[in-house]
Amino acid sequence: MEELERATNLKRILESPSYRVAYQDLDFLADPKLRPTRMELELLKPELAFERLNITATIVVFGGTRIVERAQAESRLRAAEARLKLDPRDRGLQRQVAVAKRLLAKSHYYDIAREFAYIVSRACSTDGHCDYVICTGGGPGIMEAANRGAYDAGVKSIGLNIRLPMEQQPNPYITPELCFQFHYFALRKFHFLLRAKALVVFPGGFGTLDELSDALTLRQTRRMQPIPIIIFGKEYWERVLDFGYLADEGVIDDEDLDLFEYAETAQEAWDIICRFHESARPPTVPPADALDNDDAGRLNAH
Repeated sequence: MEELERATNLKRILESPSYRVAYQDLDFLADPKLRPTRMELELLKPELAFERLNITATIVVFGGTRIVERAQAESRLRAAEARLKLDPRDRGLQRQVAVAKRLLAKSHYYDIAREFAYIVSRACSTDGHCDYVICTGGGPGIMEAANRGAYDAGVKSIGLNIRLPMEQQPNPYITPELCFQFHYFALRKFHFLLRAKALVVFPGGFGTLDELSDALTLRQTRRMQPIPIIIFGKEYWERVLDFGYLADEGVIDDEDLDLFEYAETAQEAWDIICRFHESARPPTVPPADALDNDDAGRLNAH
């Protein structure tokens, strides 16, 4: 083999995907046959981080991405009304205005989720350590509100984000070293419930329904630890899911209706958790103006 040919072939060898170290070969790791390995990595990465930061208990908050704070909801309604004004007879635009009004009516749940997370974080934080860490799906809406409440309290919180076909950015209130991106819904759900001490559910859509029904099924079948499941918005959820009808039809037991409780205020939800876990610290009521302060300059606090 001539010297030029040897040099050319050596260059091809060094550049060949086969020569990459396996754990640095992203094409190899993306192979469908490596799915079990990828799933194990998604299990281990957050697990090791939680172990390193001594996070053993969480309060998980679920809820709709489209339920935003009032100012943003009002802005969206004005935009919908402006579009309708250009074509008042358009039924699609009329529908958009009606939906925007309904979402505005639910914007108070953003404030409640934020207040709830603040109360939990303040009550459970001692010397830089938080016994019950707020954990969300890391996205906008109710998830943002809960992470924001912990942020207001100066306490760490978790965001378990998921890769979706549409744009899905983590909200800016999550503690950076506790924000994780998942590919597999199953592993994400596992981490939601593995160390949960309570599940708090606000109005939401398919994703919230999926997470709620998953937790109820696991509790019903005793496949997870006993925890309180607290549902905000009784009027909303009784129209979405008629639990009483399920019991009347005999497809669930009457006792299964005791797997969850309704709440309408942040303090009420925290009281339910405290009663369930007798060792929980008594609630710390935040100052009246605590959630109105401008926290834009505190993004580096964590």
